[in-house]
Amino acid sequence: MNARLLVMDGGRTDEAAAAGAAVGDTRTLLRVSAMLHSFHAMYNGRGSPVRKVFEEHLLSLILETIPASRGAIVFYEDSLDEPSSLSVKEAESRPGRPVTIDKQIVERVLRDSCALLMDACEREQCQEGIPSCALLAAPMVLRGHTCGVIYLEGEAFSEAHLETLAAVSDLASMAMENAYHLEWLETERARLETQLHPDGHMIGDSDRLRQLQRNIARAAQTNSTVLITGETGTGKELVARAIHRNSPRADKPFVAVNCAALAETLLESELFGHEKGAFTGAVAQKKGRLELAEGGTMFLDEIGEIPMPLQAKLLRVLQERQMERVGGTRPIRLDIRLIAATNRNLEEAVRSGRFRQDLYYRLNVVVLKTPALRERPSDILPLAMHFASRCSEQCGRRISGIAPEAQAYLVNYDWPGNIRELENAIERAVVLGAGDMIQLEDLPEGIGGISKPAGVGRALPLQDAVEEAKRRAVAQAFEEAKGDHGAAAELLGVHPNYLYRLTRNLGLR
Repeated sequence: MNARLLVMDGGRTDEAAAAGAAVGDTRTLLRVSAMLHSFHAMYNGRGSPVRKVFEEHLLSLILETIPASRGAIVFYEDSLDEPSSLSVKEAESRPGRPVTIDKQIVERVLRDSCALLMDACEREQCQEGIPSCALLAAPMVLRGHTCGVIYLEGEAFSEAHLETLAAVSDLASMAMENAYHLEWLETERARLETQLHPDGHMIGDSDRLRQLQRNIARAAQTNSTVLITGETGTGKELVARAIHRNSPRADKPFVAVNCAALAETLLESELFGHEKGAFTGAVAQKKGRLELAEGGTMFLDEIGEIPMPLQAKLLRVLQERQMERVGGTRPIRLDIRLIAATNRNLEEAVRSGRFRQDLYYRLNVVVLKTPALRERPSDILPLAMHFASRCSEQCGRRISGIAPEAQAYLVNYDWPGNIRELENAIERAVVLGAGDMIQLEDLPEGIGGISKPAGVGRALPLQDAVEEAKRRAVAQAFEEAKGDHGAAAELLGVHPNYLYRLTRNLGLR
């Protein structure tokens, strides 16, 4: 085969300058520029009908620039077995038979990553039965791999046409590369935003929360051990996961263990694993959680509850970054980052002899404190609305909001159980409530039973009037039902359970 080749040199050559000289007029340069924009939009819309439109537009531009009678663009994005995309177009001024793709030529261009020119005689000599027409083909390179071919057929092509198509394919490949990079940046931006607010977590705009988020971002970029302190229900594990997701170890495992949930013997085997026959029931070798976290992050929740014997073994992990399985003798190297969390005062535990001082100093490198919910009251209502929206979707109920009086009680409650207690309270209100607004009587008794928040009576006189109207309606219903609770509920058009809560919250007997 005496086909003339123009090596693309990986898709980055100086052939664009030669093509410019060959083309020689402004109109062709404008067409090439339009082609770049076409490829940018085409790649952003791949997998959708928009892509097909742009492929056809690109072929039209090429057929206007190069005197070809037929053309095609073939893409192999997943594998070279079958094309993932194929667009074919025929020059309007030269109607005739459809283009026939020569698979051997396409495979050669993909393999060698070079532009190729064959005249009609060369094609007939190469294979019998091939139509007597000339051929031009040029590769398209994306992310360092040849994944597409521009394929043209016509009566005759020159070296200038070969150079022009090679330059166009090179420029188009760069445009596709840029489009892919922009798409990756958009995806990465969305991923980072999701990590900052994963599944609606860390909702709020209080100063305490924003300071915690800044500290998470700083701690995530290091490999230092992190100790997270704070009350129960303040989201310590969420902080640990946020650190992991924003760290260089984000693509590696995040392994969490609750040290308070397992007995000492089970916790040792769970963390360090065991060898076959190490104890009764150890019928096979088992890798521990520390090994499973290789390359990633190990999160030890409630670290203050870990027994003293295991504290010594954990200290070696932090000092030497190695461990031994239970019943084993061979040290195993570990590449992990350790994050621990506790709601206990570890300094006090050290003074009382319940926690090793040397382990405390190893853990106490970077300390992050999760604020209690009562310390960030401005975040209570946004969190409540988030939980209400999520729970309403799960329950199939429509919740439009929270009544003003209920909001006042939510904000003024101390929330000893913090975010976890708030989530449970809102879920209960959504499940047991009757209307599309969360009312005060829908909240748990402990919250609705607190003294009236300051300003509620003055700022919300309508709610006082509503409560009084409810009292009169309930009293009248019981009077008509002669004290029968079920009949009174039926008269009021509410569920009996709801009437129980209503009478209790209204102070009725």
